[in-house]
Amino acid sequence: MHSKRTRLDRFISTHTQTHRKEVRLLLAQQRIQVDGRIATDIHQPVDEFSHIMFDGEVLQANTPSYIMMNKPIGVVSATKDTLHTTAIDLLNRPDRAHLHIAGRLDRFSSGLLLLTNDGRWSRSLSEPGFSVTKRYIVTVKHPITDDYIHAFSAGMFFAYENITTRPATLHILDEHTAEICLTEGRYHQIKRMFGRFRNPVLALHRIAIGNLALEATLNQGEYRDLTALEVRTITQPEQNDH
Repeated sequence: MHSKRTRLDRFISTHTQTHRKEVRLLLAQQRIQVDGRIATDIHQPVDEFSHIMFDGEVLQANTPSYIMMNKPIGVVSATKDTLHTTAIDLLNRPDRAHLHIAGRLDRFSSGLLLLTNDGRWSRSLSEPGFSVTKRYIVTVKHPITDDYIHAFSAGMFFAYENITTRPATLHILDEHTAEICLTEGRYHQIKRMFGRFRNPVLALHRIAIGNLALEATLNQGEYRDLTALEVRTITQPEQNDH
């Protein structure tokens, strides 16, 4: 989803049927407010969350939404699906039609899923410059050895996309369970990496994105709004316990 960022004169012209050349006069007459302040610059950038008023009437008052969900297995990370229940279907809130998924999980995976109506924020979670880590608990069919640690750390070449995965961290929890940390999200990446060892993934559960950990009290299918602090700090460098 793209951020609806534009210039103030374009926004006012579109929403009031005023010619763009006349917007400068409206500003001089102090008839336009942006985020509670009298607007003075026709070039002022505004987006879908700018609170904009004209002659005391609200033209736009959208509120950004940031949601954490504990996605169950069987639910798809999509806004619409004719065959399966979607993450959006699980929401009971009036703004759900305007939300999108920020970092998908496949239908057979569970855990932390983020939903938002803020396109710039969701893109920041996948931009290479931020290198936001995603952490997963993986259960596999056959025993995991130290060879996996080295292979994940070195990266793996996927011929179909002609790419080599970024270094990933694998921490063995027990013979069949590991914690995986990635800074990218290639198609079925974890399952394909274990596939190199012919070791089928039995369960994949995401426990954290950046500094944001899945809240332990959220049952499957439950969700809550993120705090302002969580929204701001999710992409900040996190401490590595391993």
